[in-house]
Amino acid sequence: MNIMNDDEMLSAVRTFAYNNSEKDDLHGFKHVGRVLNLCVQIGTALNANLLIIKIAALLHDVGRIHEKKNDAKNHAEISAEMAEKFLQKTNFNITLDNIENILHSIRAHSFSNNIKPKTLEAKILSDADKLDALGAIGLYRTIIYSFKLKNGGIEKVIEHLENKILKLKDGLYLEGSKQIAEERSKIIVDFYDKIREEIM
Repeated sequence: MNIMNDDEMLSAVRTFAYNNSEKDDLHGFKHVGRVLNLCVQIGTALNANLLIIKIAALLHDVGRIHEKKNDAKNHAEISAEMAEKFLQKTNFNITLDNIENILHSIRAHSFSNNIKPKTLEAKILSDADKLDALGAIGLYRTIIYSFKLKNGGIEKVIEHLENKILKLKDGLYLEGSKQIAEERSKIIVDFYDKIREEIM
């Protein structure tokens, strides 16, 4: 059996991730692609292991489609379990240490999973996922989340901003991520201040 090269591996991972992604603008494959691009941008500047971070980014949300059926488990845990099975059965030339790094990065990326990232790659994925919840696209996703998943109106949007989104900037690990977050956070804060002012 031939061992896959890096491009072949990433192509197989991308196909698996796409086939196991939600088909929406909230956590679907476009979100995965944006997180991947942020990971590469941040990881290149920090000389991270780009193959590891690309695989982890592509697989970080594959458990989302199963989370609704298993309320007891965070999607990051389900994603890591799915990723482990996929990586074990696929003929990838990846060391056990690197597989552990991928799985840890997936588990630690979630805001609500309360696992602190220990590796550079895990910190990059955690930050990139948070950055995609900021800025104009983050605001759009917040509104979708509040209406679609919480069956709410503007009050739910404000509540989600207060409970999570406005706190994300302070939860970033890397200086490069914090720099990207400056402008993106301003969009969120400006909207939050204006919407509260206008609905009073």
